[in-house]
Order: sequence, then C-alpha cells, then structure tokens
Amino acid sequence: MDSLTQIVLGSSVAALVVPPNHRRRAILAGGVLGTLPDLDVLWFNVFSSDVVTEVTWHRGPSHSLLVLTVLGLLLWFLLKSRSSLIQASPLRWLLAIWLALITHPLLDAFTVYGTQLLWPMKTPPVMWATIFVIDPLYTVPLLIGVIAAWRLSPHKTAQQASGLGRARAARNWLIAGLLVSSAYLAWSVAAKSLVDRVASQSLVALNLQSAPRFSTPLPFNTLAWRVIVMVPGGYWLGDRSLVADQGAMQFTFHASDNQALAQLASIPQLKRLLWFTQGFVAVHAQRGDDGELRLILADLRMGLEPDYFFRYDIAAIDEHGGWVAAPEITLMPESGDLVRTLNWVWKRIYNSKATL
Repeated sequence: MDSLTQIVLGSSVAALVVPPNHRRRAILAGGVLGTLPDLDVLWFNVFSSDVVTEVTWHRGPSHSLLVLTVLGLLLWFLLKSRSSLIQASPLRWLLAIWLALITHPLLDAFTVYGTQLLWPMKTPPVMWATIFVIDPLYTVPLLIGVIAAWRLSPHKTAQQASGLGRARAARNWLIAGLLVSSAYLAWSVAAKSLVDRVASQSLVALNLQSAPRFSTPLPFNTLAWRVIVMVPGGYWLGDRSLVADQGAMQFTFHASDNQALAQLASIPQLKRLLWFTQGFVAVHAQRGDDGELRLILADLRMGLEPDYFFRYDIAAIDEHGGWVAAPEITLMPESGDLVRTLNWVWKRIYNSKATL
C-alpha cells in the first residue's frame, strides 16, 4: 500500500494499545515504524542497478513476519533502557512496536504486487489481491481517526475528568477508524469471492475451469474487477462490475509467445521474475526506437491491456531469427494515457458496455 496508508495504520494500532498519556508519542512512533519496511527501496536504489533485484526483493526480507518480529524485539530491548515511556509501560510498548511493524506487510499482502511474508522460506510471494495499492476508502477512516486522536490526546497526564474524557474520545476515534477500514478490507475479500465465483462458472463453457487464474480490483475501487486466465498460447481477460454486470462473465483471448519464453526460461534473472509473478506474464515481440526487434515480457498483474506498469526487455533477435537473451533485463518506460484509463475504470463500474 502507499506510504500514507502505512503511516496512519501504524499510528492507529500503536496509539490504541499504549496508555492514554503516551498516545501522542505512539502516533509518531507508530507512523515511523509503519513505513519502515518500505525503506528497502532506498537500499536497492543506492546499492543495486539491477531492475530484477529491485523489483523482486522489494517486499522481501524487510516484509518478513519473522524478520520484523525479531526487529521489534531488538528495538524494544534497545529503547527500554533509554525511554522513560517504555519503562513505564514495557509490555504495552512492546505490543505497539510489534503491531506497527507487522501490520505493514499483512496489509501489503492484500494487494497484487506480492509480499514475502514467510521469507527466508522460498515460497512464492503472497498476493491475496483484494485491494488496489492506493484506495482512499481504506485510508481516510484511519487518517481521520489518527487526526482526531492527536487533537484529543493529553500531552502528559490525564488525571482530571476532562482529560479522561478526551482520552476516551481519542481511543474511540482510533477504534472507529480501524473498524471502518477493516470492514472495507473485509468487503474487498467478499467482493473478490463474488467475482471468482462468477468467473469459475463462466470458464466452464471455455473448458478453462482448472486453468491458472487470478482476479484483482481495477484501480482505486473494489466494485470493478479484472480476471486473467493463463493458457499455453496466451491468456484470457475478463472484466466484472459488481454494479453493472449480470449473467455470465465475458472473456477475450490474447496471444503470447510462450514458446520464446520457454527458450529463455533458464536465465537466472528471468527465472526470478517468473517466480515473483507466479507465471502471470505475457510475451510479445516489439520493435524498439532503433528498429530492432525485441522480446518484451509484461507482468499481467498490474496495469490494463495493453499498458502494463512492469514491462521488461528480455531478449533481441539474432541474425538467424532466434531470440538471444539481453545482457541485462531492463524495465521499459510506462506507456498509455493514465487519465483515459481512470475515466474508463469509473465508467466501467456503472456501465457494462464501457470500452477502453
């Protein structure tokens, strides 16, 4: 999820478990800890020029539940001897630190990017794909709760009746923000289940009920969804609006040069990408600005046909007409009209015939 969301989520959970007179400090500390796992991007930007490493190791060790649990214990132990707040309520602050850290990757796992919750185990990244990476309907309740709690929380002590009342009100705002945002997240899970059920029924007619597939919400909402189904020669795309669509789900086939991909699949960088994307990719030949024919791999999980956010130059054609791996896989510039795409998403929610 985006940084603002992670900050207010970390602030919310941390501030909720500490004593009332610690709440403002917890809001600040929880916000910092809530965004800490994403600082891995700074490491890769400084020390790595390899795009595959940058993409596939983001949300890696820094998002591991095991790593963050150990980190939380270490931070608590180091700060306990230096902070009078933690000394005053050590177990509550231990819980606050741990929750602020681990809620970050758990929320990330609800997106489609892929989060390595179980690192160092070599299981594929977790991608429950029920919510887009930016969704104001999830973030705003948390933000309101944190702002209200900050304004209502006492600076030091809460001995007077008015101070106790404000402290209770601050707690209630935090709880309300978490309840509303969590309810929205639960709705996203239910919405995905509804879409998957219709997709399963509709794919029977194409004899694709057992084919690998995934569903993900279209940008900034949980009412319009996309389902992608992988087959040996390409992939099928289907859209579903929970508002406008009735009956069976319609799918459109798109070809992919999977034979060319198979010839290059032993390349370590490419193997890493295929593991990270769990095979939800498409491969097409495309001429570059220099007129040379290139083989482009698109990550089908993020973006809309044909403009995907992550497109990689993986090979060039040789003098014999075969594909030869690029010396280094590179990321292609983003293409497409973002404003036009977002306008279509909005129309698609309410119009089953809207076209991109």
